[in-house]
Amino acid sequence: MSLIILDRDGVINHDSDDFIKSPAEWKPIEGSLEAIARLNHAGYRVVVITNQSGIARGLLDVDTLTRIHSKMRRMLAQVGGKIESIIYCPHGPDDECDCRKPKDGAYTELAKRLRLELTGVPAVGDSLRDLHAAESVGATPILVRTGKGERTLSKGIPDGVAVYDDLAAVVTSLLETSL
Repeated sequence: MSLIILDRDGVINHDSDDFIKSPAEWKPIEGSLEAIARLNHAGYRVVVITNQSGIARGLLDVDTLTRIHSKMRRMLAQVGGKIESIIYCPHGPDDECDCRKPKDGAYTELAKRLRLELTGVPAVGDSLRDLHAAESVGATPILVRTGKGERTLSKGIPDGVAVYDDLAAVVTSLLETSL
């Protein structure tokens, strides 16, 4: 079974500079949930690694984040998809933790949990933080143009990083090349 790592905001759901603070604000990007279902049906384990500094900033609490993730999981189930695990960093940018991307603590935690190396595992994100965290553990970073992706692209990305319009396009490419 294959593994893929996804960022949440800007990859699966629409992002907001004001943060996603409630289940009502969480809205999937068109085609993203179906793309995850396609991955599942093709034998992929889907894991989300996400920075959620809104918790440290007092904009939402862990219970609210859990309800947001429950909504995401319910909507995914309706289209036949599932996320195996969600690892989130609740810290702010100045907290100096190891789990906040671009650091790789959340990725190394995932590797320990699954008892595997992340070398070559596709890791989809919309920011340089996502790309750098993936690279630091040997995963294969992929940029989507959704969310902050266009801004990220305009600032420059590491050489060799594949760029796609959205998660659905990433999934189509992955599934076509793995046939």
